[in-house]
Amino acid sequence: MQIAFFGSSLVSAYWNGAATYYRGIIRALNERGHSVTFYEPNILDRQYHRDIEDPSWARVVVYSGDGEDGVHAALEDARSADVVVKASGVGKFDELLEATVLDIKRPDALAIFWDVDAPATLERVQNNVSDPFLNLIPRYDMILTYGGGQPVVDAYTALGACKCVPIYNALDPSTHHRAEPDRRYSGDLGFLGNRLPDREVRVEEFFLGAAREMPYGNFVIGGSGWDGKPMPSNVRWVGHIYTKDHNAFNSSPLAVLNIARDSMARYGFSPATRVFEAAGAGACIITDYWEGIETFLEPGKEILVAHSGLHVAQHVRELTPGRAHDIGKAAYRRVIAEHTYAHRAQEVEVLLMGVA
Repeated sequence: MQIAFFGSSLVSAYWNGAATYYRGIIRALNERGHSVTFYEPNILDRQYHRDIEDPSWARVVVYSGDGEDGVHAALEDARSADVVVKASGVGKFDELLEATVLDIKRPDALAIFWDVDAPATLERVQNNVSDPFLNLIPRYDMILTYGGGQPVVDAYTALGACKCVPIYNALDPSTHHRAEPDRRYSGDLGFLGNRLPDREVRVEEFFLGAAREMPYGNFVIGGSGWDGKPMPSNVRWVGHIYTKDHNAFNSSPLAVLNIARDSMARYGFSPATRVFEAAGAGACIITDYWEGIETFLEPGKEILVAHSGLHVAQHVRELTPGRAHDIGKAAYRRVIAEHTYAHRAQEVEVLLMGVA
């Protein structure tokens, strides 16, 4: 199949948490014989902060973020595709794209809305009955989501979606794996994530709160936007971490922390990409609680679950290098067996063939 994919960015993870998800899915689809063209706007200095060059497994079209000529040219280029995908959160021209991909696709082609932040999208449209996307939902052949489980499926179905299927995050073992520890990221606990409004309160509780409980501990935080954020003296911020350094970050501290954003935690069943990336590196993962964890990793054996910052600190205090290694190894085995992007691409292919 020829697939046209309108998303935020394939080549840059700068202020773009979906980048590794896109890469994993699209690369695996290419390995299954599908051709993907990824269309992305030149915004937010992402092209300046590229993580990768244009890959061999996808054609990348970067269009101007100034004026609408560039996006209309990209849409015209996508007319011949068998499948036209509009991802959520492109960051520019979202409303235009949501409506126009439905108009430019061939009569025998599929139009898919791929929601990489379904809880946020659903909360937006449920709180605004005049949101133009509401009337477009039933016109898409399928809604695919980054996660969310049955609550998200039920919510989209109630809004008239023809079909809604979660395609969860996963691991690409060719890009995320064990690396040599790096002293820049060493410590008792590491957290990697950009500073976002619906994440910050939970970072305060689960990461900074744990650091305050362990004044003699060593905590490291990576990601964009944390400059100027008051933090305990035992926390060091190491700035934006490019994807090429994610393996080193996940391989260096005793444990790494996953913190769900508020909306994701409320809906559940939405493991972050970095859970699988950390598991691929054999890291010992501590996560805040969210519904559905056990669907992906077994608590206590393959991942540690915390209900508060105090609980995070307790896990860190009780960890030995040996136990951390055993938990990380068990997580690695589980994701390799069940949660790689090869598994996800096969799910997508079955869905596309079933609807086409």
